Amino acid sequence: MGRWLIDAVTPRAAALGVEVVPVALGDLDLPFLDEEESPSSGDYRHEHTRRWSAIVDAADGFIAVTPEYNHAMPATLKNALDYLGSEWAWKPIGFVSYGHTSAGTRAVQHAKQVVTALRMVPLGATVAIRIGDAVQDHRLRPDIGRDAAGVALLDELVRLAHALRPMRERGQAGSLPGPLPGSYARRLTPDDAPEVTVLQRCCWTEEALVNDTLAIPPLHESVDEVREWLADWHTTGVWRDGRLLGMVRTLSDGTDCHLGRLAVVPDLRGAGLGRWLLRAAEVTAGPGCRRIQLFTGARSLRNIALYQSVGYQPVSPASPDGTVCLAKSLPDTAH
Repeated sequence: MGRWLIDAVTPRAAALGVEVVPVALGDLDLPFLDEEESPSSGDYRHEHTRRWSAIVDAADGFIAVTPEYNHAMPATLKNALDYLGSEWAWKPIGFVSYGHTSAGTRAVQHAKQVVTALRMVPLGATVAIRIGDAVQDHRLRPDIGRDAAGVALLDELVRLAHALRPMRERGQAGSLPGPLPGSYARRLTPDDAPEVTVLQRCCWTEEALVNDTLAIPPLHESVDEVREWLADWHTTGVWRDGRLLGMVRTLSDGTDCHLGRLAVVPDLRGAGLGRWLLRAAEVTAGPGCRRIQLFTGARSLRNIALYQSVGYQPVSPASPDGTVCLAKSLPDTAH
């Protein structure tokens, strides 16, 4: 059953840009739950638990292939679920069941009670295989309809995994409460390049109009170019409900810390998000930094007023390219 599912969905997974990782519970060597602490503590003493934790934590969603025994899922699946806590939270799970009269559907209903207690989200779509109809000589008969159902299961899983991403990120290490209700902040990675590209095009169009120039790099950078600098700069982003609301980046160079790309979505300007991001950027300055400097358009009076209100001062007249440099000294006590 598992081999069929992998063969059926792998081409679709490649088209969706997701990786399918098969895991056989029988290969994990998980004894019946033998940890002293509750799984909710995350305090794992045994190597087999830590290994299972790493596998589950790295995944964004799951498809469980399960038989049915006595109107329930097998003990091995229940045991594997019970071993962990937070690693399961806010991840979708779909089911492929197999059995005789009920095609394993009662095992799925039993499993759904358990996974919802773990804050997982079971899919509405399922694939139920009746062994008597589907198996001949211990092999699954080819079935185009069953293949299509497996692909539909994967499609729903991926859509829901994307939708639940903000819920998962809020609970991850490194995420902090954001300045707006329901928001959170985390360091952006190259994987966030598409969202950053959209934010830049949105925010710097106004700058181009104010400064009467289109020669502004954020307006022209490709997703690949954004991905490249995200790997080098320390970039803090604020998210809410899957939307990137604002960002700022810093890069230390000796005693100076270069700050840039401060951006806030237009509909939330004036809500204090820009000031919050500036403070967050200052925290990321290295211990040897004594000054933060930034550049903005010489005609961007609103930007300049914001920077001056939090301690940045112009250090030079406007340059020929139409930008002005501002800087702020960092006290030794801040490091």
